[in-house]
Amino acid sequence: MPTNTNSENLQQQIEQSKEIIKNIKTEIHKKIVNQEKLIDSILIAIFWKWHILIEWAPWLAKTLTVDTIAKVIDLSFNRIQFTPDLLPSDLIWTEIYNQKTWDFTIKKWPIFANLILADEINRSPSKVQSALLEAMAEKQVTIWNNSFELNPPFTVLATQNPIEQTWTYKLPEAQMDRFMIKIDISYQDKTIEKEIYKKINDNFEDIKITKVISKNEIIKIWEIIKNIYVSDNIFEYVTNIIDSTRNPENYNLSNIKKYIQYWISPRWWISLISSAKVKALMEWRDFVLPEDIKSLAHQTLSHRLLLSYEAIANNIHSHEIIDEILNKIPIV
Repeated sequence: MPTNTNSENLQQQIEQSKEIIKNIKTEIHKKIVNQEKLIDSILIAIFWKWHILIEWAPWLAKTLTVDTIAKVIDLSFNRIQFTPDLLPSDLIWTEIYNQKTWDFTIKKWPIFANLILADEINRSPSKVQSALLEAMAEKQVTIWNNSFELNPPFTVLATQNPIEQTWTYKLPEAQMDRFMIKIDISYQDKTIEKEIYKKINDNFEDIKITKVISKNEIIKIWEIIKNIYVSDNIFEYVTNIIDSTRNPENYNLSNIKKYIQYWISPRWWISLISSAKVKALMEWRDFVLPEDIKSLAHQTLSHRLLLSYEAIANNIHSHEIIDEILNKIPIV
């Protein structure tokens, strides 16, 4: 447990961050109506240097949302449209011949940005996905014999289109595990959609977005998040959730054993605890609550839980299994 002095200093830093985060959301909502779940998820990933996978239908302003967030927090932003003919060199680099020097120079491509929108990532073949995986995992790319670090913060926001399946490539499990959060977004309800139409009709292009924080201030927020307190009871609770997927019979969950093909990796533990610490900061707390764990379990676990053929045949979704686990595992 942190000392009283450290706790007071941390609480002061959280209070300072409170206004910053409020101002960030105020600026974002100048252009984006609602979408709280998406905005919070993107901010969680940026504030902890991880990545997000979004599955939703097209035409839901994903590019506008990410572009707006990038402007508000002063990050460079590139959108990459993934297609079956995309090559790793289209993503990372290419060589350009210089006639004056009679030599080739390296031209860096879109991956060298703070915020990357990998649009319809499942349309790209395995070579492109492996190139992106190195950038996501190592925060660097390799060109010939040289490694180039990507400037922090570096976050990939990838989308999958669930409607079209022609010329798509299933993401490998190792790459799915690199995404801190997976969220499913659908269309807004009628009332909110009406507000969107009114905003678009009301000189939407003239709306000015103001920068709220700089990259250096984001790095300071990283340091605050590191000091968010996580109790031993929270560690025990999360460990029990993980163990329940490996030994469900020990938690009165024998009924789900046949539906799980492969256990959860330790990286899920890291994703869940990290995102819970960011959530605590966004709610002005210097400690993590069990409710933080519960609220983020689906987003951090659903894409990591590999289901068996029996689960697929019986139309069992990972969210149903997660609900069963959360209902049975007691909060310590």
